[in-house]
Amino acid sequence: MAGQQYLSQERFDELTAELVELKTTKRAGIAERLKTAKEYGDLSENSEYAEAREEQATVETRIIELEDLLKNAAIMKKAKGGDIVEVGSTIVVKKAGKEMTYTLVGSYEADPLAGKISDESPLGKAFLKHKVGDKVHVAAPAGAVTYEIMKIE
Repeated sequence: MAGQQYLSQERFDELTAELVELKTTKRAGIAERLKTAKEYGDLSENSEYAEAREEQATVETRIIELEDLLKNAAIMKKAKGGDIVEVGSTIVVKKAGKEMTYTLVGSYEADPLAGKISDESPLGKAFLKHKVGDKVHVAAPAGAVTYEIMKIE
């Protein structure tokens, strides 16, 4: 994974706890399963051994992913209003007369249904660096959509 990832302190802590769990409890559990499966004999037809090896590969891949993510993480601070939209900003926008509120977050925290949009999404990228009163045009499958930034919190 390349580049910096924005994370809230809470999400950073959650991912750190997951990494610790994977490196300790999960690894130990898999090692025990592998040891037990080896005792069954012939490994070529040993489904317990094959399943444990598959889980081990999944866990090791996730450990590498988390280590890389956390190494490149930037802790996102909640923006304090301000003049321009940035990661951490909560904005109120108007589209076709309807107001909506979004918070710009890093991609690992995006939850569109909760109004948290990624700074890497087309909508998030479009809002970045704009000011109150700006009209932002976003390409959508059904055609261009225009949002007006009403407020930056």
